[in-house]
Amino acid sequence: MEQLHTGTDVLFILIGAVMVLAMHAGFAFLELGTVRAKNQVNALAKIMSDFAVSTIAYFFVGYAVAYGVDFFSPAGVLAERNGYDLVKFFFLLTFAAAIPAIVSGGIAERARFHPQLLASALIVALLYPFFEGIAWNNNFGVQAWLEATFGAKFHDFAGSVVVHAVGGWIGLAAVLWLGPRHGRYRADGAMTAHPPSSIPFLSLGAWTLTVGWFGFNVMSAQTIDAVSGLVAVNSLMAMVGGILAALVVGRNDPGFLHNGPLAGLVAVCAGSDLMHPMGALVVGAVAGALFVYAFTLTQNRWKIDDVLGVWPLHGLCGLWGGIAAGIFGATALGGLGGVSFGAQLLGTLGGVVIAFGGGAAIYGVIKVVMGLRLSQEDEYMGADLSIHRITAQPDYNRGEV
Repeated sequence: MEQLHTGTDVLFILIGAVMVLAMHAGFAFLELGTVRAKNQVNALAKIMSDFAVSTIAYFFVGYAVAYGVDFFSPAGVLAERNGYDLVKFFFLLTFAAAIPAIVSGGIAERARFHPQLLASALIVALLYPFFEGIAWNNNFGVQAWLEATFGAKFHDFAGSVVVHAVGGWIGLAAVLWLGPRHGRYRADGAMTAHPPSSIPFLSLGAWTLTVGWFGFNVMSAQTIDAVSGLVAVNSLMAMVGGILAALVVGRNDPGFLHNGPLAGLVAVCAGSDLMHPMGALVVGAVAGALFVYAFTLTQNRWKIDDVLGVWPLHGLCGLWGGIAAGIFGATALGGLGGVSFGAQLLGTLGGVVIAFGGGAAIYGVIKVVMGLRLSQEDEYMGADLSIHRITAQPDYNRGEV
């Protein structure tokens, strides 16, 4: 029976790992549909290459930084408990690899390929696991101090802060170092619009992410006996809240509409195991509206050229989610309790500071040493031709076989 239970846990978390792995296709198609046609191949190539680099970085360095565990033991040792520890690594890797995938959307259309791969390796090997270990492995005594001070640890069940806010604030640092795309903001104050190249592909990416998110959230229980239907329903309600808010506030804009469920799901991750479904609905609705307002503000008024809006979507909605867990997780608002607003606030702000500061340092050093962005000529030609030497829809001679 013990072996059966362990085997069931392995299958459970493996399914979660595969579902989150599929989300990376969602990241790819969301970016592909949003960028201009001359940068679609680059969007696909970045997400796949970043995942491979992230796997190597997390396997050899990052997982040990976060959890003090390495994989240099013989295969017989690694296979103990049906290989549960290996599958758990696979599951958590898919979370870690989401960070470069998030950043990719913000720096799209003007970033050089290999410097970004180097940045991804450093982020997944060092920066992300540093905060992951603090939040999810009680490293450095931070959680113990928060519990002693506020009566509860910082709670982030599925990564509103650990994954999404961290990715969004690293992305903001990268975007600021890169600067806007050439011609996006003119000297006379006018802006050049770059509408999405493919709403169907954007929608496909959003739907793929949305479906995979239920593996992201529900399977964060990591064992079959800890799984909670509350997490699933809260994720559903937050998703719907984000859709409706983005639909109304975004005035039927399909780009905002399809990012609405993602905003809601980002925000509910932290407290999805604690909130009442009505609280999750409110959290998701606030996130959907927050994304629309913040995206418009950053693009139009602050002139921050964050192509996919990764800072509003992941950075700000993730920040909101970390704080919201301390509000709607409380028993006074129908939650299960066991959380503290003070611990949520400090834990969330700590993640923001580490992510933005670390991201600024990594991308700043790479900018000085290697350079971050394409030349103006290569950017005008498009990353597909200048980097990959092929377009998304090559024109072939009809006479060729």
